[in-house]
Amino acid sequence: MTHVEAVEYALEHEGEGLSRAPRSSALTERERDVALLVARGLTNKQIAERLSLARRTVTTHLEHIFAKLGVQARAEVAVWITRSEPPDDA
Repeated sequence: MTHVEAVEYALEHEGEGLSRAPRSSALTERERDVALLVARGLTNKQIAERLSLARRTVTTHLEHIFAKLGVQARAEVAVWITRSEPPDDA
C-alpha cells in the first residue's frame, strides 16, 4: 500500500477509533515530531536520521504514539496529527 493509499484508507475509516483520540498535548514534543514525519511519509530509518535518533528509538516512540492515540496504523497517525496540528505556515 502506498502512502497515499494508506492515508485514503484511514480517511475512509476516520470514525473508527479516531473520534475518541486525545488532543496533541497527549503526545510529548518528540512524539509529535515523529508523528509529523510519519505524516510526511518518512520511514523509521529516515525519521531516525532526520532527528538524530536510533531507529529503535523511533520504533519505541511510534509504539507509544499508537498506544496513546488508540490507533494501529501509520496512516491513522498521519490523519490524526494532520488534523491536530496547525499547519507550519499558520
